[in-house]
Amino acid sequence: MSTNLNELLKSKAINGWNLFWLITTPISLAMIVKMTRVDLSSAEGVSSMIQLAVRCAVPPLFFAFAASSLPVVFPGSISRWIARNRSYIGLCFAAAMGWQLTFILWLVGIHTDYYVNQVYVLSDVVEGVVGYTLLIGMVLTSFKFGRSRLTPKQWKLLHKTGIYWLWIYAWSVYWFNLFYYESAPLLIDYVYYLGGFLAWGLRLSAWTKKRSNADGGQNVLLLVPGVAAIGIGLVASSFGRAWSPQVYEYLFGFGIVEYLDSFTPYFPLVPFYPLLIMSLGAFLVVRSRG
Repeated sequence: MSTNLNELLKSKAINGWNLFWLITTPISLAMIVKMTRVDLSSAEGVSSMIQLAVRCAVPPLFFAFAASSLPVVFPGSISRWIARNRSYIGLCFAAAMGWQLTFILWLVGIHTDYYVNQVYVLSDVVEGVVGYTLLIGMVLTSFKFGRSRLTPKQWKLLHKTGIYWLWIYAWSVYWFNLFYYESAPLLIDYVYYLGGFLAWGLRLSAWTKKRSNADGGQNVLLLVPGVAAIGIGLVASSFGRAWSPQVYEYLFGFGIVEYLDSFTPYFPLVPFYPLLIMSLGAFLVVRSRG
């Protein structure tokens, strides 16, 4: 069985550019079908196209984000296949985001009043512009002609910064849908929030595993608080509505915080507090095995 699976995963049909077309073709068809079913002369119809494009883009983004970590945490043929095709999965995300950008420009250019009065938020614009700038840079440097213009360190910095920025951009949307807005979350909000959290968790687990000294002793004074911090972060990540309103109320009591929030991307970073606690816990666990 494993031999057959290995052979299947090596098939040209599901690797490289064939995998890219295998993923992007259904996405594009879904977008085209949706276009025939909504009123694109209305701002609401164009907004629904933007929403669909995002929903199509998120899964390949999360897979690309976790791809390099999967073989470390779960060694096997499937994880190696995902890692091997990481750049093509990332390009699938870029293709879906191309659809989103098309309809964003459509909304801004054709339904300007609606965009200015109902959609526009300066911090969101900054997030989006920076995100698309990084994404375009990542796409161009995924090919030989672009990569040759960067040093290996520059390439790594661009792609690591870009993938984290884009993951943050996507995942935080679903955090807010679950734990901040008053409207009832949809099932897809839970699925994408969990998917993004698991993708980040795989990266943290891989980081911890690669840096832990399995042959060394364990310092309980570091191990116990490290494990406790990871547990606290997990609980806080699951029950954001129980603590985030109080945190926001406290933080926005400071005028400077409210001022910076109006134009600074992601500030004041409340959705990521549990992840920072878990990262501290992972750091302590690593140090306990030094």
